[in-house]
Amino acid sequence: MFHWLREHRRAEARKRPFPPGWEAVVRSNVVHYCLLSEPERAELRAMMQVFLEEKHWEGCGGLVLTDEIRVTIAAQACLLQLGLPHDYFRDVGTILVYPSAVMLPERRPGVFERINGPVEPSVSILGQALDWGTVILVWDDVVHGSRHPEGGHNLVYHEFAHKLDMLDGAADGTPPIADRLQLAQWVAVCSKEFLRLRGLVEKGQKTFLDAYAAKNEAEFFAVSTEEFFDRPLDLRRQAPELYRILRDYYRQDPAERVVRTCQAKV
Repeated sequence: MFHWLREHRRAEARKRPFPPGWEAVVRSNVVHYCLLSEPERAELRAMMQVFLEEKHWEGCGGLVLTDEIRVTIAAQACLLQLGLPHDYFRDVGTILVYPSAVMLPERRPGVFERINGPVEPSVSILGQALDWGTVILVWDDVVHGSRHPEGGHNLVYHEFAHKLDMLDGAADGTPPIADRLQLAQWVAVCSKEFLRLRGLVEKGQKTFLDAYAAKNEAEFFAVSTEEFFDRPLDLRRQAPELYRILRDYYRQDPAERVVRTCQAKV
């Protein structure tokens, strides 16, 4: 019964007219939207209607939430799932948006916890995907990344890639992949590229992927996702095998979208 009601509400949300003001926001703030075909844009708009309605949104640190903030975030989050079988990031219940970098408090040990090393100090973060269903984002970084994909940094792609990774219960750099051959190729390519990147970073050499991707496999997947959507031609040239498995996973080809758009302008 509850499943039927949820699907009925989603169907109704998808059929609502997309507000012209929201369309203007997406065109202004989300560069990748303009690369999509019209059927892809229509599906993305329908997905956004559900996403915007189902999530609990909170402005934090004095930030007043606006339609621009919510729509900009929703467009980029839904873009990741545009080609995937999905449930509208159902495991994400709350999205907290701060105006600028957030200082996490120093972690305090539990009453019965034995301390064997230094307590983690307070740190500044731009975003975080928590495993209990909350995503934290910083608005000034969100809007800058969405308007300037040439920088290869997109906070929404990064944090929601983590949520895709967590769908199987573990943030290990491998999202759920049902096809066994595709999974084997994913593991082989990502392992090779991750170890290559880590080796270059340890030697202090310049890398195409941000050095943060060498932290662990989960960050490697999130950073690679940023590059896949933001600088697809460069990723396809620098790491063709990595581009291929991301293309096969997301069921999207951003590089071809860029080529098609450039040809249309000639």
